[in-house]
Amino acid sequence: MKRDHHRWYSDRLHRDMDLLIFGESGARVLIFPTRDGRFWEYEDMGVVARLAPRVAAGHLQLWCVDSLDRETLYGTWGSPADRLHRHLAFESYVLEEVLPLMERINPHPATIAHGCSLGAFHAANIAFRHPCRFQKLAAFSGRYDLTRAMEDFADLFAGHYDDAVYYNTPNHFLPGLEDPDALAALRRMDIVLTIGAEDPFLEDNRHLSRVLAAKGIGHRFEVWDGRAHSAGAWRRMAELYV
Repeated sequence: MKRDHHRWYSDRLHRDMDLLIFGESGARVLIFPTRDGRFWEYEDMGVVARLAPRVAAGHLQLWCVDSLDRETLYGTWGSPADRLHRHLAFESYVLEEVLPLMERINPHPATIAHGCSLGAFHAANIAFRHPCRFQKLAAFSGRYDLTRAMEDFADLFAGHYDDAVYYNTPNHFLPGLEDPDALAALRRMDIVLTIGAEDPFLEDNRHLSRVLAAKGIGHRFEVWDGRAHSAGAWRRMAELYV
């Protein structure tokens, strides 16, 4: 299985950014790491190894990007407005630098947004905000309302609320989405949401599933036994749903 490391200076982020690519062809899978993960996390968790037969067969190509979560969503040293500005710069990096590179290297017509935990938030948020750029979403153990405190997980914006929060909170902006082109693209997308029955984000996922259903957006919503918020569960999920 081919493994390539890419690194370049991003003018949008004013820093070097890394990513790993596994495979040479097939549907392009854009993978966001968990909150504390880096671009090598998916390999370290053993998920790449689980998907290796499909990668080697040319069915999937994995693109593992790096994280800026300690500068953005979890950068508690900064104001919510500044952190969201940085988050949107990261989104621009993905859309305007990573995706074009993916398309140049691999002409396959399908791009899959994928992630686990906070990576699932990133995958869902970018796919729902830019549905014409993605054909599938596979989001495992995600949290889709970062303003809602759950168990030990606080409101990441400490009560701050503005348009940037609204438009980066799937459980907030999707109910008000009326753009016919965006809705049509979402209805064409293959969407898979998974969560553990004992996961603190279960109700968050149920709410998102209800919102999607109310908008006529087909999707699979899979509830696994237990907490299912672990690398072991994500390896099994990846084999089934990516």
